[in-house]
Amino acid sequence: MKKLILPVVCLMLFSFTSDNIKLTDEERNFAINELTQAKKQLMNVLDDLSDEQLNFKPSEADWSVAEGVEHLAISENAFHDMLTASLEAAADPTRREEVKMNDEQLLTMIRDRTNKVKTSEPFEPSGKFGSYEETLDALLTKRSEHIEYLKTTEDDLRNHYGQLPFGTIDAYQMILFMSGHMDRHVAQMEEVINHEDFPE
Repeated sequence: MKKLILPVVCLMLFSFTSDNIKLTDEERNFAINELTQAKKQLMNVLDDLSDEQLNFKPSEADWSVAEGVEHLAISENAFHDMLTASLEAAADPTRREEVKMNDEQLLTMIRDRTNKVKTSEPFEPSGKFGSYEETLDALLTKRSEHIEYLKTTEDDLRNHYGQLPFGTIDAYQMILFMSGHMDRHVAQMEEVINHEDFPE
């Protein structure tokens, strides 16, 4: 009897101490759809723009569409590094209370262009990827990698964390932030395209 009880007790202890939380199908599909739709919207905005149009700036203080694409490429790589670093740490359910925003609040905040944010120097466009075509390819490649990762990952994205200027977010929210961030800058590009002096 003792030989039977010991394995059962061990199994029960393992079951109650395992904190790995997998994405629900709803979470997985939502994030994949967010990343995919943001990418499609970007490509729709960029479709058939000439070099002159891509490089038009309403003012010296504004980014051109091409510069917006480079900023997105820089950011997508930075988000990738942030996500990777967060997953290297041990999952910690006790930190959940540090996450103050739910997913919907996070997306609403990042998409709200009435809240202007000054980009820090490392995220400023500088031509680091080469030509516009090379920059766009770098962005789309990284976005596709993130989508493919989401399709199969078993990582505990809710119990790993990262720090942004406004507070702590979990690793799943990092992915949503990527999507909302692209939406934000697609809207910025549309403002440039709709400017009265935008080249025909």
